[in-house]
Amino acid sequence: MLRLQLFRTLILRPLRRDLPRTTLTILAVALGVGVVIAIDLAGDAATGSFRSSLENLVGKTDLEIVANGSVDERWMATLAALPVNARFAPVIETQGILEHVGTVTVYGVDFVAQARRKRAGKAIPTDLDSAVIISSGLAKRAGVKEGGLITFTLYDTDQTFRTAGIADAGDTQFALLDIATAQRALHEYGKLDRIDVFVSANEDFTRVEREIRAVLPASYRIENPGTRSEQNQRMLRAFRWNLRVLSYISLVVGAFLIYNTISVSVVRRRPEIGILRALGAGRRWILWLFLGEALLFGLAGSLTGIALGRLMAEAAVGLIAQTVNSLYVSSRPAVVALGTPAVAMAIFCGIAVAFLSALAPAREAMQVAPVEAMGRGACEHHARLHMRRDLLWAIVVAIVAIAVSRVRPIDGRPIAGYLATLLAIVSMALAAPAVITGLAAVTRTASRALFGPEGLLAVRGLAAALARTSVVVGALSTAIAMMASVGIMVGSFRETVIVWLDTQLRADLYVSPASRGGAGSHPALSADVPALVSSISGVDAVDVFHALEFDYDGQRASLGSGAAEIVRRYGRLRFLPGQDRDAVLRSLVGQDRVIVSEPFANKQGVHAGDAVTLPLGGHMVKATVAGVYYDYSTERGWVIFDNATLAKYLPDLPATNLAIYVAKNADASQVRRAVEDRLARYRVVVAPNSTLRQDAMVVFDRTFAITYALEGVAIAVAMLGAANSLLAMVLDRRREFGLLRYLGAAPAQVRRMILLEAGFLGLAANLLGLALGFVLSLVLICVINKQSFGWTIQFHPPIALLAGASALVWMTTVLAGIYPARVAARLNPIEVIHEE
Repeated sequence: MLRLQLFRTLILRPLRRDLPRTTLTILAVALGVGVVIAIDLAGDAATGSFRSSLENLVGKTDLEIVANGSVDERWMATLAALPVNARFAPVIETQGILEHVGTVTVYGVDFVAQARRKRAGKAIPTDLDSAVIISSGLAKRAGVKEGGLITFTLYDTDQTFRTAGIADAGDTQFALLDIATAQRALHEYGKLDRIDVFVSANEDFTRVEREIRAVLPASYRIENPGTRSEQNQRMLRAFRWNLRVLSYISLVVGAFLIYNTISVSVVRRRPEIGILRALGAGRRWILWLFLGEALLFGLAGSLTGIALGRLMAEAAVGLIAQTVNSLYVSSRPAVVALGTPAVAMAIFCGIAVAFLSALAPAREAMQVAPVEAMGRGACEHHARLHMRRDLLWAIVVAIVAIAVSRVRPIDGRPIAGYLATLLAIVSMALAAPAVITGLAAVTRTASRALFGPEGLLAVRGLAAALARTSVVVGALSTAIAMMASVGIMVGSFRETVIVWLDTQLRADLYVSPASRGGAGSHPALSADVPALVSSISGVDAVDVFHALEFDYDGQRASLGSGAAEIVRRYGRLRFLPGQDRDAVLRSLVGQDRVIVSEPFANKQGVHAGDAVTLPLGGHMVKATVAGVYYDYSTERGWVIFDNATLAKYLPDLPATNLAIYVAKNADASQVRRAVEDRLARYRVVVAPNSTLRQDAMVVFDRTFAITYALEGVAIAVAMLGAANSLLAMVLDRRREFGLLRYLGAAPAQVRRMILLEAGFLGLAANLLGLALGFVLSLVLICVINKQSFGWTIQFHPPIALLAGASALVWMTTVLAGIYPARVAARLNPIEVIHEE
């Protein structure tokens, strides 16, 4: 009971008295926790569910038979004749566009077989060629009733179907066509996307799999139904990990703030600590007294952060979902759900950060002797004594960070890169006292000349309060460094992509289906479109490109083919150093040779001259890697053949887009109008390369919008920390300011001194943060990015942006000193001196 009263007197009462400081600290923790929760919830919702919607309708599949390209439907008869108690169901899966709804998954299934099993809940439609069954979720959203007409854009054609039934499938949105209707609509006669296998309960599962394997080509794969979902999640893992690490920056900055708050609390209560220790209070009790204060901040900040994170998740889910669909895989976002695990993680993060950041100052309070505790200035004296030792440790930690950054990724994650980043921040924090002391010594004369006595006192005051100012500078520097490093990385990436687009988009016009989906989705053009375009006057050449998603060594990638000779003559495709572009492209024609993108080469560990075995349809194709080219369209990676070569293994593969090169003496705008007129009956997009460049940069900027938002929150937390710390310094230095007022200093002079201190803090933090930011940007570009995505990014620091952001941070730091300056200026010197 006595300890509780002492805790209330020594901790709770001052917290209530310093309500602005208490509120700022809790808000900073809440922002840090809220960002972590928001990114986690938004990430879960944005990636949606990759489980097949068909499970709701036809039951859980036991196995899936798949192949790169397509599965030949003639294997259905062979499989049906196997002496096993299993059922085989053909499936086609594609994406269609429904007006006012967007992308919808469209399945082709065997209506006759499903009706026999009575799983669809409806009799066989009498008009299979035009019938569609849609889910209840889609019917509700599209406003379609049974018997009504519904029009989907499938690839490049609008096709209207009659709604023969509505399947009760909750909120999921999909449409079912008969398998033959789907093949006709997609011009994929005799082709299937997969064959689902349903094994009877009393059948030997292993024997069924063995029997199937024995009759299928080696290039066909037998997978568990969750394989595709696992591959999707594995693809998204690096993306989500990097977002999580960015979200933790706010917590790291918040940790500095709590450290500073508890440190100030210890300094201000040193006389009380001395009295308690003199009266017999144990060291451990003193330790838990201040840890309890930190845990209060952590708990209050966590609870506030949960509500804040839930709100921020709603705003972030759209941005993350757009990135997922643009760069990774098509997925419809799910509802943001705040569950028990997320709440538990929020509370754990807040309390853990508070506990760990407060441990050092609480231990310092525990170890202070009673006589020393009743004196002032000891803490600052120790900080100055340890400055050189901390600088030496900063150098050691920096060397370790360099060594760690060279470690290879672990399980596909750049763990070493993250650790090197953390060690660099630790090194900076250790070097902060030496930097502040050195900067104060260098600027002392200039401060006095420019700002008079107030400038001199401001510089000396900050150097004297080294234990407090170094923590404030450390927090601000961390936020500035992350802002600078991410800004440099994104700016460098943007410039690299602009240069790449200039080399990649050399054609004058591009034709693609209007129903283009997300990454990994390659809708086809009608078979007669390439010939129609080639016959137009003014068209010099047409590069017909084919693309499909394929599986290589358990990882998803993209397979494509184009006219290598046209690319050689008209394009400017860039290959890695040491590879002759013309020679590489010439070697593709008529040969089992491929070029691969840099991300594919880095992920699979292949180089020019290596052999790769590619399962294509019913063939196992051994191809030679002729070259590795730069590509930033997707981190999945590309493998590209010449058109004639791929046609040997995947005949009748539809074109997915066209690159049109206009003759030199022709008018590009007239040719574009002619192409649009000739293809008017098809749902295609005809775009000049300038439009594609603009669209690509819009996608790029949208992709990194969430990154900028996270950096903004980290800066906001740091600003809260600056205001809190400046206020704490004012309250802790009441005697100093009171004495200055007592000796004749005007309130305006005291106010000016505080603002100068704030400006000095901002300057020191900017210098240290920008230096660290350049170092961290190298880690981001050369280690984390390379190991996560496989891209080579050219270093292009956006100097103007960094200068503007640094000036804004400095101005904000000065503004954060306005309230503490007003508090200091309003101190009554008589009362302060009387208290002392």
